[in-house]
Amino acid sequence: MTSPPGEEVPIASGDDVVRVRQLVRAAAAAAGLSLVDQTKIVTAASELARNTYAHGGGGTMRVEREKGEGGREGIRIVFRDTGPGIADVEQALSEGWSSGTGLGLGLSGARRLSDEFSLTSEAGKGTTVMVAKWLR
Repeated sequence: MTSPPGEEVPIASGDDVVRVRQLVRAAAAAAGLSLVDQTKIVTAASELARNTYAHGGGGTMRVEREKGEGGREGIRIVFRDTGPGIADVEQALSEGWSSGTGLGLGLSGARRLSDEFSLTSEAGKGTTVMVAKWLR
């Protein structure tokens, strides 16, 4: 179940989504995040892993322990797929928007649960989403 920090982990099945949650929880705990912050970043990662699998046709996840601006410590997680991309990123990031196929929080929920969030998507080339959670 463990993966060296920075190693890309494949997301090609529902089992991989579960594995992502486990890896992110372990990384968040090792970084010293509070239980509340662990739960937030695991919830965000779960949503993003599910999206990578369901909408991106599979992809990868990489989690790293990092120091951010001003020396803050925490974890950074990057999800990548080479799927169809997101046709309307602004709409997909709007609060409460859903593709209609899932019961998750959506991208806006993942953004809200994270301290940092970025998304790039290009039609026919895929999507990359980064989230980070910092120690308080």
